[in-house]
Amino acid sequence: MRFELVALNAKYIHSNPAIHSLRSYALHKHPEYEENVILSEYTINNREEEILSGLYQSHADVIGFSVYIWNWKMLRSLLPDLHRILPETQIWLGGPEVSFDALQILEEFPFLTGIMIGEGEVTFTEVLEYYMKRERIDQDARTGASPEDDLHSIPGLALHGGYTAVRELTDLSEVPFLYDELDSFRNRILYYESQRGCPYRCSYCLSSIDKRVRFRDLELVYRELAFFLENRVAQVKFIDRTFNCREEHALSIWKYIREHDNGVTNFHFEVAAEDMTEAELEVLSGMRPGLVQLEIGVQTTNPQTLREIHRGMNPDRLRDILRRLRSPHNIHIHLDLIAGLPWENYESFTHSFDDVYRMKPEQLQLGFLKVLKGSQMQERAEEYGLVYHENPPYEVIRTRWLSYDDVIALKEVEEMVELYYNSGQYRHILPVLVADSESPFAFFRGLAEYYREHGYTVNVPSRTVKYRILLDYAVSRHPEQEELYRELLVFDLYLRENLKSRPEFAGDQWEYYDRISAFYKQEEQERRFLPDYTEYHARQLQKMTHMEYFLYSVWEADADQEDRKPELCDRPYPVLFDYRTRDPLTQDARFVVVRD
Repeated sequence: MRFELVALNAKYIHSNPAIHSLRSYALHKHPEYEENVILSEYTINNREEEILSGLYQSHADVIGFSVYIWNWKMLRSLLPDLHRILPETQIWLGGPEVSFDALQILEEFPFLTGIMIGEGEVTFTEVLEYYMKRERIDQDARTGASPEDDLHSIPGLALHGGYTAVRELTDLSEVPFLYDELDSFRNRILYYESQRGCPYRCSYCLSSIDKRVRFRDLELVYRELAFFLENRVAQVKFIDRTFNCREEHALSIWKYIREHDNGVTNFHFEVAAEDMTEAELEVLSGMRPGLVQLEIGVQTTNPQTLREIHRGMNPDRLRDILRRLRSPHNIHIHLDLIAGLPWENYESFTHSFDDVYRMKPEQLQLGFLKVLKGSQMQERAEEYGLVYHENPPYEVIRTRWLSYDDVIALKEVEEMVELYYNSGQYRHILPVLVADSESPFAFFRGLAEYYREHGYTVNVPSRTVKYRILLDYAVSRHPEQEELYRELLVFDLYLRENLKSRPEFAGDQWEYYDRISAFYKQEEQERRFLPDYTEYHARQLQKMTHMEYFLYSVWEADADQEDRKPELCDRPYPVLFDYRTRDPLTQDARFVVVRD
C-alpha cells in the first residue's frame, strides 16, 4: 500500500512543510511505514498533464493533496481528470482551503474519499493506520462492511456521511523535526515552526479562529536551530503567526540565534512590533546586520478600521518602535498594508500608505484584502458590501467604501511600489522625488499614471529602461532639476552594479578619463582606498571597481536623511564604488567620496 502526499507550491523555491510534517509524524509513530508514504511536490506552473502523468506513474493506492488558496483553482481542474485516469485510487484533501466547507466540496466531487480537517499530523497517522490494517485483512472476509466504517471512528475527518468527532489539538513538541536531511530542500526556502495559534482576533485572518497558542519545547528548538546553523542554511522562515506573543519564548530564541550566529544564516519572523518590550529591542539591536528580518502587519493606520478589524495597534507606538529598530541599521524590515478593509476609503488608504511609507521599511507590501473561508470577514461580507472574486485568492473587488475604480488605481500604485521601492534599486533618487511631490502616495500615483499614459508595462526586461522612464517622468514634472535627477540615477545604478555598458542617459565621463587612470595608478602604489585588492594592478582595479564624477552631492540623498537634498558642489567629486564589500541589508556597494 502506497499513500502519496502531494503539494502544489506557488513557486519552486517554496517547500510545503505540511506534507513533510504529516510524513515525519507518521513515521515517528510507525518507522516500519517508511516505504508506504511518499511525497511529491509540484508547482502551479507545471502543466496539468505533467502532474497527472507523474501521479499516474507513481502507482499510489491513495493520494492526498495539501490545499491552499494558491493551488485550489488548479486542483479543482485537476481532480476530475485524476479520477478518470485512476478510478480505483482513493483521493483525500486537507488544508485550510478545504477545512471550512468540506461537505460542500465532497458533494461537488463525489469521487473523493474524504477531507482531513485542521491539524493533520495525528489524523493522517490514524488514516494511514486504517489503510495499513485494511491491507492486512482479506477484504472478502469483511462480510459486506463498508470501507468507511472504520474511518468514522477517526476524529478530524469530513466524510460523505458527515463530520467525525473534533480532533484535539496536537502537542507541538511531539511533532518531529522536518529536516533530518537537506538534499530534497536544496535551493528552497526552509520553513520552521516554534509555535501554533495566535492570541489576536484580526477579522481577516484564519488564525483568529483558534486563540490557543502552543509552544514547542525550547530545548528542541535549540537543537533544531543548531542543525540549520551547522549546515549554513541561507534562510529559515519562521511560520509562527505572531512570534513575539510570549516575550520569554521570543527572547530565548533571539538570544540563541545571536550567540550562535554563523555569519551566513538569516532568520525571518512575523512579529507584532507595537508589543515589543525593552528587552526584545535590546536583543535585536545587537544582531549582526542581516541575521534577522522582521515582517510586520500594519494593515492600516485608520483608527476606526483598526477597531473594526480587532487590531489593538497604536500607530504612534508602532512608529516609535520602528524608529528604534531601524536605528542600528541591522534588521531588514518588511511592513504590510491591506487595501479593502472596512471603513477605509481611497482617501483614508492614501493616508495609511503615507504613514507606513514614512516608517521607512526596506519593503512595503501593498496587498489587497482576501476574504478567506471561515474568517470573520467572510461572515460580515454582506454588511461591509464586500464583493470579491469567486475563485481563490478571493481578492476584494469593491466595498462600501472603496469602488472598483479605486481598486484599479491602487493596483497600479502597487506595481510602481514593487518596481521602484521594493526593488531597493532607487534608494537615493526616491527620497528626492518624493520630497518634490505632494506626498509619497501622490508620487507613486503620478508615476503609475505616467506609465499608463505612455503605454509602458511593468514587465520591461531592461533595468536601464526602467531608469530611463523614471528620469523622463521626473523631468516632465521638474525640468529644471534634470541634471540632479540624472546624477542620482547614475549613482543608484552604479551602487548596485558595475555596468559593462554605460546607459545612454548617463552621458559620458571622457573629460575625467585621465584623472581616473591616474587615481588607479596611484592606488596600485598606496592602497589607500582599496586595501583588499593588494594582488591586483591598476588596470585590474579599474575593471573590478568603478569611479564616477558627480557635480551634485548625490551621496547625501538617502531615506535616512530625507531632509538633506543634494546640492551643487564647488567642483566635480569622484566617487569610488567597491563591489567586493556590500551593505548586508541593502546590497549596495561600498562607496567612498575621494576628496583629495
